[in-house]
Amino acid sequence: MTAVVEVEELTRSFGEVTALGGISFAVEAGALFGVVGPDGAGKTTLLRILSGVLRFSAGDARLFGLSVATHAEAIRPRIAYMPQRFGLYADLTVQENIDFYAELYGVTAEERSRRLDRLYDFSRLGPFKQRLAGQLSGGMKQKLGLCCALIHQPELLLLDEPTFGVDPLSRRDLWLILHEMVAEGVTAVVSTSYLDEAERCDRVAMLDGGRLVALDDPAALQAAYQGTIVIVRASDPRKAADLLATVPEAHRPALFGETVHVTLTDPARDWPAVASALESGGVSILEHEQAVASLEDVFLELAEGQRGRGADD
Repeated sequence: MTAVVEVEELTRSFGEVTALGGISFAVEAGALFGVVGPDGAGKTTLLRILSGVLRFSAGDARLFGLSVATHAEAIRPRIAYMPQRFGLYADLTVQENIDFYAELYGVTAEERSRRLDRLYDFSRLGPFKQRLAGQLSGGMKQKLGLCCALIHQPELLLLDEPTFGVDPLSRRDLWLILHEMVAEGVTAVVSTSYLDEAERCDRVAMLDGGRLVALDDPAALQAAYQGTIVIVRASDPRKAADLLATVPEAHRPALFGETVHVTLTDPARDWPAVASALESGGVSILEHEQAVASLEDVFLELAEGQRGRGADD
């Protein structure tokens, strides 16, 4: 397969702060590629570089075989970049916003009419096309932003946390739109801090502190997880997590909502120590079960290892 995106030892520094520290990866044509990690991981910096908005300090980033540093003008008509805060005009209607971006991209009136029906259909914005953008909900604003980004039928979508702060139903709708676009041959690079969303991607790059800690398809990353996840529901989840942080047999205890995820090397051997520590600390175990590692579990493991190696350097 042809690589649409090629990132090679890409580095970006802001003074003494390294936002990206020499990362490399490639995205094949027609792939849904996820860039995941917490706030400050370097996701937005990466997307801004790929879109040509921000210059890099070292390395290279190529789209369609062309460096974004030297061929930005040739690349721009073939991509769509949707930042976290997309530039919608609150005092324009849904229709007027889309028309504005169509004009920017030189979409003819005939092409625009044909594409609008399709965009309104899958975004469900048709009934609201005369509503001011400033009066839309957060999820509808994101769908409008995506329509504006898609009006010129780009070959590559660069979306920076498109579902951040969006309600669950709109999140689902946005991902359905993305999957439909990818099924038709569009390549998409999507950043997100929601690791459950990353499981929808063909491949993911996990970033932490500007470093690439993993690059693979989600299933392979989950299968390679070291140890067994045990999900514990306890009378006091936060106290349980704090107690388990002191138990040698319990690795990476972390709160997941009302439960605690803990990794055990050998559950049959290690569980008694975990149960004893909780009960001695006054925490009742309501139930526990083994589970397949989520991408969030995988990220915590890999980020911990990366930080440990960094401390040793």
